[in-house]
Amino acid sequence: MQFTSEQRLDDGVLEREFTLGEIPGILWTPGSASTPTPLILMGHPGGLHMMYPRLVARARHAAAEGFAAATIESPGSGERPRSAAAEQARADLRRAVEAGEPVTDEIVDRLVLPLVDKAVPEWQAALDALLALPEIGGPVGYSGGVISIGTRLAVVEPRITAAVLFAGSYVPRTIIEEARQVTIPLHVLLQWDDEGNDRQMALDLFDAFSSKEKTLHANMGGHIGVPQYAGDEANRFFARHLK
Repeated sequence: MQFTSEQRLDDGVLEREFTLGEIPGILWTPGSASTPTPLILMGHPGGLHMMYPRLVARARHAAAEGFAAATIESPGSGERPRSAAAEQARADLRRAVEAGEPVTDEIVDRLVLPLVDKAVPEWQAALDALLALPEIGGPVGYSGGVISIGTRLAVVEPRITAAVLFAGSYVPRTIIEEARQVTIPLHVLLQWDDEGNDRQMALDLFDAFSSKEKTLHANMGGHIGVPQYAGDEANRFFARHLK
């Protein structure tokens, strides 16, 4: 991990951009932290530049609760190389939705599974590097989307002890089956009228999780209409499980 820039935000949060090989990322740490702090990995569906306003807002809320937060650029997003296969799958999905046709499992698999297979090892490599920093300690949580990435991480990464998952993308049936292996505490956010989400897939995924503690927080509205109180409840969830 190589830090490439840093700035102190007006609330004292230290923001540092970094690269992990060719993967860019950002780390935020509380300004008042005097001991190694718990870490929240913040997933997202797009490029860092496009997602930055929402990411930094989430990170500042996390810092106010005493957490460090970090994110990395998703494969095929931002400045990272595009995948022709993923672009074709995305076009096929868009075409089906616009035509009012069912989105087939085959399209969802082509779009999501290669992304999960590439992103999860990258998140694990980032976690290795972040936990090697003296200011970062455990435990570790995962927050955000793509929900299939969060689900796979919850299965394969034992250092993640709790997760807030955003149900805002299509979910392959393979991931729903993997969800039966997830046992960590979960808090799942679902926008009921999300135009980019198959609601029934999200409900099937939630039902499949084997966690003894799992909460579904459903709100009316579209993809970017998550109310502030829903985010506040997610922060309280992490306060219970990462401290």
